[in-house]
Amino acid sequence: MLEYTLRRILIALPAIFGVIVVVFAMVRLAPGDPAVLLAGEFADQATIERIRERFGLDRSMPEQFAAFVSNLAQGDLGRSTRTNRLVTEDLAQFFPNTLELAFGAIIVALVIGIPAGVLSAVKRNTWVDALVTFIALLGVSMPVFWFGLLAILFFSVDLGWFPVAGRGTFSHVVLPAITLGVSSTAIIARMTRSSMLEVLDQDYVRTARAKGVLGRTTIIKHALRNALVPVVTIGGLEFGRLMAGAVLTETVFTWPGVGRLLVDSILARDYPVVQGAVLLIAVSFIVVNLLVDLIYGLIDPRIRYD
Repeated sequence: MLEYTLRRILIALPAIFGVIVVVFAMVRLAPGDPAVLLAGEFADQATIERIRERFGLDRSMPEQFAAFVSNLAQGDLGRSTRTNRLVTEDLAQFFPNTLELAFGAIIVALVIGIPAGVLSAVKRNTWVDALVTFIALLGVSMPVFWFGLLAILFFSVDLGWFPVAGRGTFSHVVLPAITLGVSSTAIIARMTRSSMLEVLDQDYVRTARAKGVLGRTTIIKHALRNALVPVVTIGGLEFGRLMAGAVLTETVFTWPGVGRLLVDSILARDYPVVQGAVLLIAVSFIVVNLLVDLIYGLIDPRIRYD
């Protein structure tokens, strides 16, 4: 297992380096000059040049990239050109909030999606199956920002059950987590249904039923456990996507997370923060997928890594 883990980490390093190159290039090729934004509309050229020199924007692209990679290897992501704070401090402040929102969303997706998929598979070709399939299709197709605005309008403005925006108490996380988790719930439900249908047609499930094993025991102990392997894969991918896709949800609900920080930094052409936020999200996605691979062996005894 240790050898497999190290091998997966080594495989992930080129992907991380590719993300570094792509993010570095795309951020700097975007239109607009951060030095001009920092100096102000009516600043003279001398002030703009001093700002460029201070933040290293006067260097060539290769020099900037070499300096960025060198600092990154030392754990230094630079300072924000907007607030002059260390990027690591900003990420340390906002990333736990994004994790909280992503965990809430994936819990909603798993708690609702897996039972819905199992029920749909067990009741296949019935009105229950058709209803679950229709709701799942609706959830996949529904834009996150639109659902979030409707949730705020109905549950916060009309009913007053939840706060409109912000973060603080448990009630603040309910609507954002549900909004962020709607699409993942639908995807997990559809994957669970598909996987369960395949497993329920296997010979060992028929044998268990022929031996007189109760239906619920057959479904949970024999069928569901073997059907969870692809569901775990999708769950891991969805968790990584939720952290990256929290941008819209955090913007709609004014949630102080990395997504909101990323949007504000893009608008301000704050290169260091944009790079740090995207790299953090990318590395988190890779780590989640690594953990998913390691969990496979715990779910299905047939899977072992030597």
